[in-house]
Amino acid sequence: MSTSDAPQQPSAPSSSAARGGQRDGASGAARPRLVRDRTTVGLYTPYVAWGWVLYSFNPSVPLLADELRISGAQAGLHGTAMAAGSLLASVAVPRSVRAVGRRGTVVVLAVLVALGVTGLVLAPSLPWTLTSILVAALGGSGAIAAVQVGLADHTGPAASAAITEANGVGSSVGLIGPLAVGACVTAGWGWRPGVAVAIVLGVLAAVVVARLPVSAALPALRRPARPAATAPAAPDASAGAPVPQDAAPAPRRRLRPSMLFLVALVAAVALENATTYWAADLVVTRTDAGPGIATATTAGLVAGMSAIRFVTGPLSLHVAPVHVLAASFVVAIGGWAVLWTATDAGVALAGLVLAGIGYGAQYPLSIALLLAVTPGHRDRAQAHATLAGALALGVAPFLLGALGDAVGPHRAFLVVPVLAVAGAVAAAAGGRLARRDGPASVLTRG
Repeated sequence: MSTSDAPQQPSAPSSSAARGGQRDGASGAARPRLVRDRTTVGLYTPYVAWGWVLYSFNPSVPLLADELRISGAQAGLHGTAMAAGSLLASVAVPRSVRAVGRRGTVVVLAVLVALGVTGLVLAPSLPWTLTSILVAALGGSGAIAAVQVGLADHTGPAASAAITEANGVGSSVGLIGPLAVGACVTAGWGWRPGVAVAIVLGVLAAVVVARLPVSAALPALRRPARPAATAPAAPDASAGAPVPQDAAPAPRRRLRPSMLFLVALVAAVALENATTYWAADLVVTRTDAGPGIATATTAGLVAGMSAIRFVTGPLSLHVAPVHVLAASFVVAIGGWAVLWTATDAGVALAGLVLAGIGYGAQYPLSIALLLAVTPGHRDRAQAHATLAGALALGVAPFLLGALGDAVGPHRAFLVVPVLAVAGAVAAAAGGRLARRDGPASVLTRG
């Protein structure tokens, strides 16, 4: 993977979003505070566009299959195409940031979301729909990857709150997208107009990001010439303690926390997608709910995820985010236990809501911690995260489905607590190593 463009000097946060804070009475240190300035809020807009695509198109796939008269397996290839788009993004985004800057990269990728969705709603056949969703996924996953590093740079010690809140905004759209699609279908317009809203949101995100104020985290579209290849690059400010300007490249030992937080991220992505894909099947086989009601119960997962993200963000400014991350995996196990033992659809719904409360904190906090312990290499770390997430997206639902075919969905769901335990252990171990390498980090304090 390519590294990012030369970072800015780490002597100060890039804007007011990273400044300010209350003094901690026990330690006298400044407690980070998230300031939602124009740049912070503007960088949330790509989450809205991509969130709409994810949560409006996925429930539309059965309707698309009926319309194109394709099999369920063929329709399932759209998930594979989305994973392929994310894999491409993991390679393309770091190079694009280095070539045209973060602002230009996000603008282009947001436009790709709009173009991909345009092709999707106009597509007459399966090859066109697969190609279109791949393009949309390249744009959406890539834009989120570039924006998350920008948010970390811009908000500094408050990065955990900003990234979690941004993901909360995106998943909250998930509660609106399916309703819009359902309303369009009920009105006789089909699924396409509901999904097409993402075209407007993608263009809007591109315009908003292009017009945001110039800052160290978000330079102008026209960037100055790159320095000579022999010039040493100054490390960027981590989301925790500042890095000395004369610091050498990260030693081998400092990669260990990042590897562990990457494991936690893979567990988080695998948990969310495996549950989203197969929870309805479990509810059908274990309760008296029909397919329609069972599918509707999965909205409880999204509701739990969305709600907790608006709580986790502020909480991570007061409690060490690594502790919140480890606890979220424990909560997820509790939600799984309720779901797995449920014989009533209402109880299963409660289990999914509780699982969502656990899942909601996992991805954004894993990303925030990963970026915090990779100063000077954030775009490369984000690329690794995008790649790992794409592999988890492409593999976990398939493996759980195959296991369900072999032993039944109830036994297959025993994989969920195993993944959650692995995520909790990785988060806790990563936090210990990060404190050893940089005890002043606000992301691992306590």
